[in-house]
Amino acid sequence: MLGRLLGTWELISWHNDAADGTRHHPLGEDATGQIIYAADGHVSVALSAADRTPFAVNDPFGGTDAENAAAMRSHITYVGHFTLDGKAVIHHVHHASCPNWVGTRQRREVTFWPNGTLQLSASDVLFDGQNVTATVLWKRP
Repeated sequence: MLGRLLGTWELISWHNDAADGTRHHPLGEDATGQIIYAADGHVSVALSAADRTPFAVNDPFGGTDAENAAAMRSHITYVGHFTLDGKAVIHHVHHASCPNWVGTRQRREVTFWPNGTLQLSASDVLFDGQNVTATVLWKRP
């Protein structure tokens, strides 16, 4: 599995399925993103809403409270290292846009589709106040 996983992948889609059957695209159906699995065992993940509103000033620390809140809700990033566990990859988070994820292990079930798509999924994870199954699809650039 390692050889198939390594490299750069671009986001196709991310959706969350709730227990009641509802499906939600947390960053919109046109979200963008990238995940990189490096041969040295590092992983880097960035997911963004497609049309993020820029700050009024070109200063990453110059946003208003409302601009900062919107930026936080429209982008997820984390980096760390990864290990394999059967048909799953474990992301050991070192830095993250969500401070609660730092130091955690994020388990992702791995499926390689015949068309080359990589599917990463996580069950019973908390997003927007609900426990959901998150499914993220990736393709090679």
